[in-house]
Amino acid sequence: MASIGLRFHLHPAAAFSAQPSNASSKPHSHCPPQRTHAAGRRCLLSAKSSNGRPQIGASFSDGTPTWVLDGNSSGAGAVVPEQEENTVSITVVGASGDLAKKKIFPALFALFYEDWLPKHFTVFGYARSKMSDEELRNMISMTLTCRIDQRENCSDKMEQFLKRCFYQSGQYNSEEGFCELDRKLTEKEAGKQPNRLFYLSIPPNIFVDVVRSASRIASSPGGWTRFIVEKPFGRDYESSGELTRSLKMYLEEEQIFRIDHYLGKELVENLSVLRFSNLVFQPLWSRDYIRNVQLIFSEDFGTEGRGGYFDNYGIIRDIMQNHLLQILALFAMETPVSLAAEDIRNEKVKVLRSMRKLKLEDVVVGQYKGHTRGGKSFPAYVDDPTVPNGSVTPTFAAAALFIDNARWDGVPFLMKAGKALHTRRAEIRVQFRRVPGNLYRGNVGTDLDMATNELVLRVQPDEAIYLKINNKVPGLGMRLDSSNLNLFYSERYQREIPDAYERLLLDAIEGERRLFIRSDELDAAWAIFTPLLRELEEKRVAPELYPYGSRGPVGAHYLAANYNVRWGDISSDGSF
Repeated sequence: MASIGLRFHLHPAAAFSAQPSNASSKPHSHCPPQRTHAAGRRCLLSAKSSNGRPQIGASFSDGTPTWVLDGNSSGAGAVVPEQEENTVSITVVGASGDLAKKKIFPALFALFYEDWLPKHFTVFGYARSKMSDEELRNMISMTLTCRIDQRENCSDKMEQFLKRCFYQSGQYNSEEGFCELDRKLTEKEAGKQPNRLFYLSIPPNIFVDVVRSASRIASSPGGWTRFIVEKPFGRDYESSGELTRSLKMYLEEEQIFRIDHYLGKELVENLSVLRFSNLVFQPLWSRDYIRNVQLIFSEDFGTEGRGGYFDNYGIIRDIMQNHLLQILALFAMETPVSLAAEDIRNEKVKVLRSMRKLKLEDVVVGQYKGHTRGGKSFPAYVDDPTVPNGSVTPTFAAAALFIDNARWDGVPFLMKAGKALHTRRAEIRVQFRRVPGNLYRGNVGTDLDMATNELVLRVQPDEAIYLKINNKVPGLGMRLDSSNLNLFYSERYQREIPDAYERLLLDAIEGERRLFIRSDELDAAWAIFTPLLRELEEKRVAPELYPYGSRGPVGAHYLAANYNVRWGDISSDGSF
């Protein structure tokens, strides 16, 4: 059994009480909003994460000097005086970058707008660029928006949020910059129990420099300190392991939140709900009824000036090894003991460790070439001035993966990901087996694939879940047709769906790790792809060229045909 480390800072006169009591919804006069007053003059901590589950809580008595135990994500607990309220300081390292401007700051504002952030919080930007607080606020304000269905007081809310945003410039490997940041954070946190979250929106080659300086100089003196780390987590098994070991020289595993924003998407979150809370699907979720599973990702644009960065990684590292593989693990895992983060992540690791390592014959790679359509010319990948001449980096890949366990033995999991394709989409397609001895096989024609049931979860755009079934066409004859039983989120739920970064930032603040990647999970994922990546690069395998705006290389269809599968995103007439 794993040990749990708790660190207590107790006043000699302090007394900790753990007697149960029934909480009411009425807040006590001295309690922060997340605490409720209960019988026996007690305050209870009732924090919840974004999935609605309660976080660690404790009770404490009024009157004489008393204390409260706060859950600490880093494995360190702190006992603090009851008169101190918690505050959270969120530092975005790399604040002047595109990710920070387009995703992180807007997500923080959205959380603030809907009252998900703590009562007391501060946002700091940290980067090498020289900038004042006001200049940071002007930069942030250009990307902030309010929900379409909640426009009231939008400008007032923006102004309130921006007043809590500050800036500190400094080098990423400089302790001086982080020392000044620590001084400013301490000023803002005065009189409150400080907790600190650092979001590393920076290239991976400077992760360790930032963590070294920030953890030594700017960690919270009494609360928790957490670091959100963006992908890529290395380039292969070895470099990923080296990065993990370097980070753990300064941090505990519980302080590291490796983010994959696809795990925060609404439909990916709903995947487990769909499977584990609907009895109709539970007996079907195995090799007995499922013929194949397809995970499809496509973008209708190329690298668009980011070719230099992309060329170092390619589509397999950029999309398949993380986004699609994480979805596959959630899809295929056994029922976890509970919804606790470690129980879910344990099951995902079991799936990844059961998967065969990919070989060259299991994969088709492609690269988009120039194309003219409708009088408009589209450039080839190698036309990007930031891409090296003669690059063989894949912008498209299709792969067949297998899980060697009792539930999924023999079921092909087909992945397909590419840039500069004909459409933008991300979806999971589950194709079921054909009905044995189908009474109506004479009424469905020769295309038996069109007569099989299919469950589709469209992750983006236009989030939806639909199930393809066979039914009789109205009339006197007996003609069968394929129809969809569908749930379109935009029609069913009259509100905007939160961005994935909102959910993940909130979970990191709350200490909820369910949607973040553990180090052994990362190791298992890289172990599947590293042999293939090494072979592709050592042999300089030439990718199959496909026109910009097409459906990708023809080889992907031959790969699927090897397993008697047709890609579900293409119907018999080539349309959707």
